[in-house]
Amino acid sequence: MTEGTDAPDAVPDAVPAGERGADRIADRVVAKIAGQAAREALGQQAPDTVPPHATVVVHQHSARVRVHLELDYPCDVGARCAAVRRQVAERVGALVGMDVPEVAVHVERLHLTPTHGVAQGRTR
Repeated sequence: MTEGTDAPDAVPDAVPAGERGADRIADRVVAKIAGQAAREALGQQAPDTVPPHATVVVHQHSARVRVHLELDYPCDVGARCAAVRRQVAERVGALVGMDVPEVAVHVERLHLTPTHGVAQGRTR
């Protein structure tokens, strides 16, 4: 220290950029990413289908995701849900850098897809 001042003679080492501050990504941002990833996994859907949406609980560096969606019927419901789970976990992990230990998929509605040449409803 120099005489008459309280400042130290040497400047302390600067903190590296990677160690300064903290990042906080809002739950709703992660939910929007998860919803978009679910839409990507499902591809083109019927015009009257409500787009998938997600709710998320973020805890430190992990996100638990719940996706609500509608599917066309008939389809392989299990395979479609598995595709949504994979896509959501992959995209959230890649874009946000969080672990995704759980993706719960809730199928809220099935849409009957019209098939050509097949009678619909009850026939006698």
